[in-house]
Amino acid sequence: MKFRTFRESDVTVSEIGFGLWTLSTGWWGTYTDDEAVALMRKAKDLGITLFDAADTYGNGRSEELIAKAFADCRDEIVIATKVGYDFMTFGDGRRGQREIPQDFSPAAIRSATEAALQRLGTDCIDILQLHNIRMEQTEDAALWETLEDLKAEGKIKVGGVALGPAIGWLGEGVRAIQQRNPGVMQHIYNLLEQHPGAAIHDAARACNSDTMFLIRVPHSSGMLEGHYTEDTVFPPNDHRNHRPRAWLIDGVRKVEQLRFLEQNGNRTLGQAAMLWLLRDDRVASVLPNIYNAEQLVEFAATSDKPALTDDELGQIAKLVEQNFGQPWQEGKFKGTMELPSVAEASV
Repeated sequence: MKFRTFRESDVTVSEIGFGLWTLSTGWWGTYTDDEAVALMRKAKDLGITLFDAADTYGNGRSEELIAKAFADCRDEIVIATKVGYDFMTFGDGRRGQREIPQDFSPAAIRSATEAALQRLGTDCIDILQLHNIRMEQTEDAALWETLEDLKAEGKIKVGGVALGPAIGWLGEGVRAIQQRNPGVMQHIYNLLEQHPGAAIHDAARACNSDTMFLIRVPHSSGMLEGHYTEDTVFPPNDHRNHRPRAWLIDGVRKVEQLRFLEQNGNRTLGQAAMLWLLRDDRVASVLPNIYNAEQLVEFAATSDKPALTDDELGQIAKLVEQNFGQPWQEGKFKGTMELPSVAEASV
């Protein structure tokens, strides 16, 4: 495992992180607390130090799982979480993956942070993210002052935002970087869904921002793990059942054109997809959706695999430019799959 440090901080994280969404929400299968804790502790044994939660994941469950898994070794891990959804009022009324109301008032953010600290069993959150902000929040000076106050009080170390729902919020991401220079920004970005991630990274580079990125959905909802076929059937409670069949067929055909990245067994496609992201030194960590031990072992070994060559990067760029040999659909962005990540809207 290799590690990267957030700028203007002493927070160092593993290049591969562990997102708690899969274990705590029931949208990738159902896990008991014991099963979840065992998988998290195995991740730590494999060198993963970053565990990314959100107060709304399972109505606090993701944070409670971190406390259960690492109560005896808090100083050996990095905790990231998110606040902004009013799950205390509306959590029991959530339907599927639809969003619930948000509250980004300074008082609500402070209260949510205090509650997260209690669930996590710690006195400091390493990385705090405002969960799925809109443009209104990028303009709210009082909200950003609250983040700075929490940092000054020692309750958080790095503050910033997570972008969503779905795949978007280019405007919010660019504006936040340009006006607020957040310490962290989490967003969707992968080989098959490059918009707006690439543009957001370009904006950070253009203004020499200190922002470091956490990348979610690096495998395009599992597509880039390379295991799906056109006949794949997902379990009844799996969130991918919300997607049209065209998403599966389109993705599988594109993935087959990326098999050269496996280098005849020297790396898996899933590892290559994360190495493609890690070539950017502004990426602090990649957060694959982890849901079993075999897959965890594969992902944790990514840092030790051969970096992508210039020739491989060129081949990828050519495939994307040509949309993998498929006609462009009017109104769609180059560098993306035609169907956005609607099924992961509220992550």
